[in-house]
Amino acid sequence: MATRFTASQSVEIAVPEQPIPIQHYLRQPQRLVKALVDNNRIQQLSEEVFRLKMRPLTFMSLSIQPTVDMRVWAESNGIIYLRSLGCEILGFEYINQRFALNLKGHLSPKEFSTGTRLQGKADLEVMVDLPPPFSFTPKPILEATGNGLLKSVLLSVKQRLLNQLLADYRYWVISQTKDKGLDDDSTELPILNAE
Repeated sequence: MATRFTASQSVEIAVPEQPIPIQHYLRQPQRLVKALVDNNRIQQLSEEVFRLKMRPLTFMSLSIQPTVDMRVWAESNGIIYLRSLGCEILGFEYINQRFALNLKGHLSPKEFSTGTRLQGKADLEVMVDLPPPFSFTPKPILEATGNGLLKSVLLSVKQRLLNQLLADYRYWVISQTKDKGLDDDSTELPILNAE
């Protein structure tokens, strides 16, 4: 019998003002993926599709390491969406054949009088048909353990997003403005004297 686990996580990030609005940065979903996941755990399959090798997860006494194919894309309004396309559990054929992962999320810039804020939400659902002896464990215990595990996965993604996204955005702005000769800290434009 399949057991369903779910978790949701919301995030809100105040974006410090930069010479280039964050909407431009968000049009490059691959940067967001690299801010969220260590480079050595990402394989880019196409412009919008990435294979992510998750860190090993321990569920009760079972350790699994899912590999998830994700589509990450940006709309013209600056909203980034992500959806899981497929998942594989390496080394556990029994569970791999009875495991489904569904992740969907979004991150969108919102303008407020106090500045720009990024608001987002991720929903994660896993359906798995557990082998014995797990199938004999009372369902409330299984669900509490599984939901807690998914919540911790989303929480670690949120922490990484909070720590990495703004740092990468700032780095990107610096690299863009250096290329265009705007790397001094002055906000004033040079005025040519017509004498």
